[in-house]
Amino acid sequence: MAKEEKKAPKLRFNGYTNDWEQQELGAVVEFYSGLTYKPENVVQNGTLVIRSSNIHNNQYINADNVYVKNNIVNSEYVQEQDIVVVVRNGSRNLIGKHALLKSIPHDPSVIGAFMTGIRSLNNQFIEAVLNTEKFKREINKNLGATINQITTSQFKKMKFNFPKREEDKQIGILFNYLDDTIQLHERKCEELILIKKALLQKLFPKKDKVRPEVRYKNFSDAWKQRKLGDYLSIPAKEPITDINKLKLMTLKLNLEGITLAANRETLKLGSTKYYKRHEGQLLYGKQNFFHGSIALIPKEAEGYATSGDVPALNISNINSKYLVDYISRPIYFETKEALATGTGSKRIHEKTLLNFKIAVPSLEEQSEISDFIAKYTALIALHQSKLEKLKKMKKFLLQNMFI
Repeated sequence: MAKEEKKAPKLRFNGYTNDWEQQELGAVVEFYSGLTYKPENVVQNGTLVIRSSNIHNNQYINADNVYVKNNIVNSEYVQEQDIVVVVRNGSRNLIGKHALLKSIPHDPSVIGAFMTGIRSLNNQFIEAVLNTEKFKREINKNLGATINQITTSQFKKMKFNFPKREEDKQIGILFNYLDDTIQLHERKCEELILIKKALLQKLFPKKDKVRPEVRYKNFSDAWKQRKLGDYLSIPAKEPITDINKLKLMTLKLNLEGITLAANRETLKLGSTKYYKRHEGQLLYGKQNFFHGSIALIPKEAEGYATSGDVPALNISNINSKYLVDYISRPIYFETKEALATGTGSKRIHEKTLLNFKIAVPSLEEQSEISDFIAKYTALIALHQSKLEKLKKMKKFLLQNMFI
């Protein structure tokens, strides 16, 4: 027996009970094509051409803008609330990315030849439809094996389920509000990260300086110039000899911390040797220190192991969080790539690392700085958590408010 076709989504606003109707997209919206232009038509200021590079995270971004002579435009001008969609691109993953233009980015504006424009009575609802998994499946189905393009004819024939006018209006308003809220939180997170970056530049002395630009009250002494070897030491090796006792942790790039995983099923104790590590040690990647493979081993990672290419070092006579904050600044670790040695994959060995310079204030000032950075980092994490919850909510609603 054939599976009965759904007539309505799982979640609906109160008061709506009518079945949804399947229709081709071309019967519901109006499509218009983009402008083809030549390099000699490009000018400093004229008509803005919205291109694939201007669409990011369902938003128009003002970057690498291209303008053409006004008198060569023979295509439709974009209007407020139009949706612009990428229909041709060298990268298959970019086909179908889109944005609802909540305002006109420049007057006048058109779309480029590799884009298509969509206009309807409720583009807020259509924008939500284009965010569903069904739209992604339609794109993949029409792309075929090798063609990186969706034609207007194919686009028009895509079938989706639509409710009555009032219900689609309510759904469109909901997702428009949710998108605006997500974008606000994204900007908030970006701003907080930029502020932290600026603060780190001022809380620590610049190269060859003995005082930072910004300090807490009651601190005025010059910072001492030391080496990491004054505070870090190589511990005695504790090799893992029993595969059943091996618990592995992975050190990520870009200061993203440690992941714990006991995946012994695919491991053998052979040419690669693993060593036990301990809470409070500094863990770093020899091959990726300059890519941000740096972390302080947390309590939950006590007794876990890494290979010799991810060594751990003991920390003493310094605030360990301060030390990690100091060397975790991109302006610090990114410059160390030139000091990596070896053939093939170059490494920063322990003895090299111990010779790296570090500026050190009193223990009291170290604590003030590391406590502030910890609180600010927690604030960023809180906002990022809220953002992730909003994205999960949107995903859930897209899965359950559409057929």
